[in-house]
Amino acid sequence: MIPISETGAGIRAMTHYAAIMLAAGIGVPILAALNAALGKMIGSPTTAAVILFAVAFATAAAALLLLPGGQAFAKAAQAPRHLFLAGVLIAFYVLSITHVAPHFGVGNAVFFVLLGQLISTAAIDHFGLFGAQVTPLTLMRAGGITVMAIGVAITQLA
Repeated sequence: MIPISETGAGIRAMTHYAAIMLAAGIGVPILAALNAALGKMIGSPTTAAVILFAVAFATAAAALLLLPGGQAFAKAAQAPRHLFLAGVLIAFYVLSITHVAPHFGVGNAVFFVLLGQLISTAAIDHFGLFGAQVTPLTLMRAGGITVMAIGVAITQLA
């Protein structure tokens, strides 16, 4: 959690980070819908996923040229190998959402993605997995996650 200081600096940082992640969250179902449509149009969800990753690679490479961080490649060679499984997980997500969304609906597919995210983030934060800050799963937090899950479910039933 970001400490909120009396000066408001913590609130500004929290608002900034929340806005970025809200935009990223808005992008997830759009990504799912666009890539599912591409996969359906070209007749291959797998090819659509490869195209998505090619565009994503080009975008990330451009960001690397424009933003600081290029020197980090030397450090990446020393990183524990399990950290690179993030690439496998994003590939699984993109392949699965691209294949499933046209048959199951973007809303239904993203609902289950959100449910999975609620469950996994609770575990990651509670145990401090992968170097995450430890945030214990209290009864209040579990209740909040449950309310969020119920809210997401209600939007699918409405």
